[in-house]
Amino acid sequence: MTEAVVAGLVAGYGLAIPVGAVAVLMVNMTAATSFRTGAAAALGAATADAGYAVAAVLGGSALAPAVRPVLGPLRWVAFAILAAMAARILVRGLRRGPDTAGDTMAHRRITPLRAYVTYLSLTALNPWPVLYFVTLLVGQQAQRPMGGGESLVYLSAITFASVSWQLLLAVGGRLLGGTLTSRRGRTGTAAVSSCLIFGLGLRMAVG
Repeated sequence: MTEAVVAGLVAGYGLAIPVGAVAVLMVNMTAATSFRTGAAAALGAATADAGYAVAAVLGGSALAPAVRPVLGPLRWVAFAILAAMAARILVRGLRRGPDTAGDTMAHRRITPLRAYVTYLSLTALNPWPVLYFVTLLVGQQAQRPMGGGESLVYLSAITFASVSWQLLLAVGGRLLGGTLTSRRGRTGTAAVSSCLIFGLGLRMAVG
């Protein structure tokens, strides 16, 4: 169970940590409104992440028997995809400067409910979590299928990681202003996330 908790936390933070366009919108909106509104937006984004994680776990469990005969190649294919994701996040973090796309939305009147629905929708429409969780979970299930209890713990850890990071961004919106969305802040979060994702893929490949 401990292994499932750690793996879930790493997977959740690996997906959540990069400060992309949606996170920039959230931080700027929270800075211009209230923590309550920002927290609602954070829970909306985390709900979408959790939904994709559940779908990936269920799909990975169903596909595991079929892919187990090609376990060796599958591990390295999964590692290659995750490594490419890590590289993409790092490169974008190094290249992109502060994002000002959220300036307009940040000053609009928005209720907590509207913030929740908006950020749930924005995150759900992003194909990145689908590819990330499916790749990670199919490789994990083919290597060592998780039982029902382990899967529940794994999903709970992913959800906790996503919620805690999104709420941290909301707090950051109130306390840190543009620090997290500055060029240096975005580069730092991109580097951390890249290391987490690359480590997950490498561990799966050589495990």
